[in-house]
Order: sequence, then C-alpha cells, then structure tokens
Amino acid sequence: MKTAEAHILASSKFGRARAGTAKAETSAAQPPSAAVEVLLPEPTPARNAETGRSAEIRPFGRTVLPEQPKAEPAPAKTTARSLVLETKDHILDQVFEALDMGKAALLPRAELTPHIDEVVGEILASLKRNLNHDERRALVQLVVDEMVGLGPLEPLLADDSVTDIMVNGAKTVFVERAGKIERTGITFRDDKHVMNTAVRIATRVGRRIDESNPLVDARLEDGSRVNIIIPPLAIDGPSISIRKFSRRKFNLVTMARQGNMAPAMAALLAVAGRSRLNILISGGTGSGKTTLLNAISETIDPGERIVTVEDAAELQLQKPHVVRLETRPASIEGKGEIRMRDLVKNALRMRPDRIILGEVRGSEAVDMLQAMNTGHDGSLGTIHANSPREALTRLEHLIAMAGLSLPTKAVRMQVAAALDMIVQVERMRDGTRRITRITEIVGIEADTILTQDLFVFRVTGEGEHGEVLGEYDYSGLPPYFAPKARYFGLEQVLMRALHGLPAAKHA
Repeated sequence: MKTAEAHILASSKFGRARAGTAKAETSAAQPPSAAVEVLLPEPTPARNAETGRSAEIRPFGRTVLPEQPKAEPAPAKTTARSLVLETKDHILDQVFEALDMGKAALLPRAELTPHIDEVVGEILASLKRNLNHDERRALVQLVVDEMVGLGPLEPLLADDSVTDIMVNGAKTVFVERAGKIERTGITFRDDKHVMNTAVRIATRVGRRIDESNPLVDARLEDGSRVNIIIPPLAIDGPSISIRKFSRRKFNLVTMARQGNMAPAMAALLAVAGRSRLNILISGGTGSGKTTLLNAISETIDPGERIVTVEDAAELQLQKPHVVRLETRPASIEGKGEIRMRDLVKNALRMRPDRIILGEVRGSEAVDMLQAMNTGHDGSLGTIHANSPREALTRLEHLIAMAGLSLPTKAVRMQVAAALDMIVQVERMRDGTRRITRITEIVGIEADTILTQDLFVFRVTGEGEHGEVLGEYDYSGLPPYFAPKARYFGLEQVLMRALHGLPAAKHA
C-alpha cells in the first residue's frame, strides 16, 4: 500500500514529501517505503534499563540552546553528596601513596575496587571519619574513577541522556541533554586535575598531550570522540570536548521515520549502497556526516571485506569483516608519523572490497580517487563542504595539496570517473539535521563536471516553535546509476520506491 509520501511523489514531476518537524510532526512521520525495509530490517529500539523508555537518537535530533546559560553551577543535590566529594578530595593523595599505581593501572575495575575499598577503610579509620555504607561505596567508586576512569566525568558518561560533554577549564562543565546545552554542578579540583584526565585519555590511544603537542583528537574505549586542547592554546585552562558514542543502533529506516529524509530517499540510498556506488557525504561540522555514513554502510553485503581509514577511529560498522586503520602522530623525536595517505596506500594492498575514509581532508584524496578508479567500487567517504558543487571544488584543492602538477581538466576527469553520488547533509538553524540534496555525477563536458539533482530539500517556512518546515522535492529524473542497479537486480526496487509502488520481494 502506498505511503502518504509515495502518493505525493507519484503525483507530479516534482513530487513532494513534507519534512517532519522536530516535535510532534517528526514522531508522526509516515513509515518508510517498503522498498527500504526489503533491503534493511528495522533495528530493535534500544531502551533505557532504568526508565524502560526508548533511547533518544542523538545524531539526528533537534537542538535548542537556552538564551542564557546558568550563571552559577547547580548546587549539590544532597549534603551526603557534598560530604563524599569533600572526603574524596581529602584522601585521594593518601590513596595514591598507599598503592603501587603501576600495578593498579593494569587491574580491571572489578579487581581493583576491593583493594581500593580496603585502603579507603584504613584511611577513614585513621582520620576518624564515619561514613555509612552507601556513602563509603560512593566514595570508593569516585576514587576508582579517578584512577582508571575520567574522574568527575564518569557519571556523565554513564548518563544515557547526555550526548555531549564540554569541559571549559576546571570549574565549568557543560553538557547537551535532550537537545539543550546546560551547565552542570560538576567541577575539577584545579587545572592540574583536568590535565591528568586529558593525559589519561590521550595515553590510552597512543597519543600524547603536553606543551609541545597541545591539541589532540582521541577516542574513548566505547568509541566516543574526544578533542583536547590545553594552554598555551587554550587561554582559560584545558578544554575537553566529548561527543558520546551512541548505544542506539539504527539505519536508513530509522532516519526516514524521523523525517531526516523522505522514504524514497532512504530507498534510493539503500539501493545505491548495495549497488556499490562510490558515495561522498558532504556537510559542515556536526551535520551528521559520519552518522549517515554508518547508516549507508548497513547496506553492505556481510561477505565483503571492508577497510576503514580514519584520523581518529569513530566509525561503527556492524559488519563481520572489517579492518580498522588509524593514523599515528609523530613521536617526541619527530619520527614514526603515519598519515592518512600512508594508510590508504596500504589499504590497497589488503585485498579490500571497499575502502571507507572517515574524512577526506588532505592529499589522501588522490589515493582515494585512484582506488575508486581501479576496481574498488562501493567506497565511501565524508568531506567538509556546503554543497555538492563545493565538495567537487574542495576535492580539486585537496588533490593540489598532494603536489601533483595535473591540468585542471585531467583532475576533473578523474573526479567525474571516480564518484557516482554526493549526499549533502545540513544542520538546520533550528538544530535539526536533514539530507538536503542527493546529487549524481553524470559525466564531464569540456572542463565542467556534469551533475543532476535527484532530491532537494526546499524550506517553506517556520513552525510556531521556531522549527524549520520544508518539503523534499524529487526531480522526476531517472537515476543515472539505474543500469548498475539493474546489474545487482535492484532496478525494480529502486523504481518502485521512487514512483510510490509496492516493493516486490527481494532476497
């Protein structure tokens, strides 16, 4: 049976599907076309263990910032909490002195906790401080967090409602929760305390952070992305920015249900991914490029060998045959640096079916295009650009960074031959993330790369709560990659989705 969007898409050359709003309209969005569900089973919603409610999907949600952040940190919830924190600060140095920190760092948290409990008990007895069972357990947990975790940030990492953590010096910690940025009552003792946490994060992934190397991109064990910058570059003290790893597994079906794209667009991208198109995802910072790349990668056949290349590993490919490669900075002596371009070259020798670049930002663009042009179809990557046309221009600039003296026409011919599709993602002014354009590369004429837009998001107005309203316009043009979809037996699935017909069964 046709969905509401499918009826509209089939009604005219420029079929239209209303984009869901961030509130009631998003939740009431029509289900995706059956064509997508044929290719991708809908994921099971993750639920919060405590509340039983479905977990919020962070990457494509609406963000509303308060007009003014709170001027003062929120007060501690209870006197007991304040007592535990005060006691922790008072005894922490004594705990460190009583333990062999080198051996303690090698122990798992479960084995370390009883040792910490014993030492804490002895110190409390010597200080004649009486804590009840719950207070002592909380105190031990805080001390363990300081030794093997991220100290004051551990409760925020465990909070599923927190999606971003921003440390602006020792006394100011902000979080993003339910799409809003708010100040917390969490603080560090001093800048040295923040630095210890930063060093611990960087060391775990083989990076270093010090005055000679004052900024670093890293990741936590769960895949959360971390950026650290310290003085002298950060004037007001060390700054730590954490984008938390989403525990929610979702794909194109979920994104279509949220209104981040029309159902027909989800079907188009599903067929494009399964048909091994070379796709470049373009957008600004925080627009959701990596999230969309993960969603498209769900369409990859489980039997294919995938090699990912990233500056800081953050891709979450739920596939059985994935080899993850990550760059390495130079040592203190300035030696041993492994760049993205080195890893891309090495990936070509690893018998990959597909190569996925977390972000194309330098001379590795040359090797990526060569890989796409030499049989590695189905490669994916992201790039920072404001439109598909600007993405093509940026690719030319990145190729020039490699020091190759190629004529402009030769570069553009290589780009046109390598890429099949550019997907533009944008974070709207109301914070909603949407796919705003799907553009195909159809060839080159003279010195100009020819493109055709299949879908474009048109802004039509503003809702009563400030949300951006708009429509997804389908151009009515047959996809240029239809012959390739036919080769993979997916042309009928593609055409039925675009024209609002029921999807046929497909194995």
